[in-house]
Amino acid sequence: MRKWVLSGILASEETYLSHLEALLIPMKPLRAAATTSQPMLTIQQIETIFFKVPELHEIHKDFYDALLPRVQDWGHQQCVGDLFQKLNLKVKSTKDCKDQSDLLKHTPSSHPDYPLLQDALRISQNFLSSINEEITPRRQSMTVKKGENRQLLRDRFMVELVEGSRKLRHVFLFTDLLLCTKLKKQAAGKGQQYDCKWYIPLADLTFQTIEDCESTPIPLVQDEEIDAMKIKISQIKNEIQREKRTTKGPKVIERLRKKLSEQESLLLLMSPNMAFRVANRNGKVSFKSFSLTSLELQMLTNSCVKLQTVHTIPMTMNKEDDESSGLYGFLNVIVHSASGLKQSLNLYCSLEVDSFGYFVNKAKTRVYRDSTEPNWNEEFEIELEGSQTLRLLCYEKCCNKTKQSKEDGEMTDKIMAKGQIKVQPNVTHTSLADMNELSKIALSMKFTSREFSLKRMPSRKQSGVFGVKINVVTKRERSKVPLIVRQCVEEIERRGMEEVGIYRVSGVATDIQALKAAFDSNNKDVSVMMREMDVNAIAGTLKLYFRELPEPLFTDELYPNFAGGIALSDSVAKESCMLNLLLSLPEPNLVTFLFLLDHLKRVTENESVNKMSLHNLATVFGPTLLRPSEKDSKISNSSQPISMNDSWSLEVMSQVQVLLYFLQLESIPTPDSKRQSLLFSTEV
Repeated sequence: MRKWVLSGILASEETYLSHLEALLIPMKPLRAAATTSQPMLTIQQIETIFFKVPELHEIHKDFYDALLPRVQDWGHQQCVGDLFQKLNLKVKSTKDCKDQSDLLKHTPSSHPDYPLLQDALRISQNFLSSINEEITPRRQSMTVKKGENRQLLRDRFMVELVEGSRKLRHVFLFTDLLLCTKLKKQAAGKGQQYDCKWYIPLADLTFQTIEDCESTPIPLVQDEEIDAMKIKISQIKNEIQREKRTTKGPKVIERLRKKLSEQESLLLLMSPNMAFRVANRNGKVSFKSFSLTSLELQMLTNSCVKLQTVHTIPMTMNKEDDESSGLYGFLNVIVHSASGLKQSLNLYCSLEVDSFGYFVNKAKTRVYRDSTEPNWNEEFEIELEGSQTLRLLCYEKCCNKTKQSKEDGEMTDKIMAKGQIKVQPNVTHTSLADMNELSKIALSMKFTSREFSLKRMPSRKQSGVFGVKINVVTKRERSKVPLIVRQCVEEIERRGMEEVGIYRVSGVATDIQALKAAFDSNNKDVSVMMREMDVNAIAGTLKLYFRELPEPLFTDELYPNFAGGIALSDSVAKESCMLNLLLSLPEPNLVTFLFLLDHLKRVTENESVNKMSLHNLATVFGPTLLRPSEKDSKISNSSQPISMNDSWSLEVMSQVQVLLYFLQLESIPTPDSKRQSLLFSTEV
């Protein structure tokens, strides 16, 4: 891995030198012309524009020329730390600091190069620390008006966008106005108090579309940042559980709970992405219906403390057993039937699970038509990520124009009932969920933890395709890409590109198993079966094939290097390393991955319809394509005690980032374009 990092540094240095040389080309004639009677630039201007360029070129050229032969003549005991020491004494930059940090991370502490690299990094860090200035953020205090009591209809916590910044607000809907408040920080011995941020009389309230308002787009947080917050929350919760079993005292736990509160508050602020746009038809200043006096406003905000129905910010730490990190693994759910309907309807059920307090649609039954007692009897395998609750939503399928419709004329299905069940580990049972207007929905659930559900087990039947090495299948079929991959992709591209949640929503388990059996037995009618099946079952079959490979598509041998390469700081070094590793895959693995990669990119071209972004697809396929077959983690830090869930979370995050990196690359070299030069050598 050290050689991969150094190869990336060499590639980065080569690029940097080419840029410096490009600057030297115009500098020389400009400097020569500066001494003539008609100079284009003065000597001082040239020195300012090309400040230290010749010196930087000479220093980095010497460094490159000295490093190149050492990497070419590579050995495990090869030392390069002295070159970085010499470079850092002459030039300091954040880029060099990141490069050396990456190299040190992959150098064993017993290696003779380790103390040299430590010293080189210390030189860079000391210089950067000396010029850093600590900036204390300024806080603004605002005096606002207060008001009087009215009849409260509903109150909720919401996130308000204020000049590009997200602010947590408590919003109250009264019989005659909408009030937006901020909960003040509580002083010792004092009760809750609210600040009024704004209010709008209901008579003057309007709802705006994006076209109607001139507001700037909502700044959305990247999905990977949200995932990182969730991972951190999970780790803190597990740490609290560990501390509860020790005798260190309550102070440590209190500090951890404070950290947990900060992280959950941040997640609460950053997660919402659906705009609720309200405005006053008469503007902020002019109130046509009425205006509250300062005293009335004060009385109104004071009454909010007594009238509020939502007393706590919606964070998981406010619940009982607040440090529970949720379940990780697979939940098998069979939706049996519904009872208690008063009239015949066309019904289907949607299954959602929570992930750190936010529910995600995971599966959907078929529509059972014209019945008061629908019997679906459909089974689904749902992946859980820090989940605690299964939510069921029962919809009436819209079949005619008399039903609800959106503004653009699109038909929408009507929700008839909803209910939820707490998911418990090591419990196999049949439950009856209370569903509002529907009296009951019968379902069976069985949870399987991650360490048991994600083991790669080779198939005993080598004549099939599931559980058989990919090179064996391609050799038998005389193809570069397994037939099952090509057929599933073709069918999904034929009729599934606009399916909402394609690859994320689970297909019916019995359909997936039927397709698996057909492919394993080389059934000639498999293409006919696929045309008749739900597209989510076909997507589930493709995921199951990659999940059951005895070795991941990215191979057990190269997986630790992919995990290390994605963590590199320098973008040039990272690209060099990741492409090297990708082109080092066996040909069947590489060709199959590139085929799948092109397909996934085409799926995201319909993101506005199917709601599947690059990150969503990376989240689905990352662990499936990269998760190693070995039991032990290769990227977890053994120096820190971490729980099984922490280890899984860290590995999954790394696997998602690796696939996302390749999805975001504009172009990837084909297998025929492999280069055998130093920077693309496969030796480590």
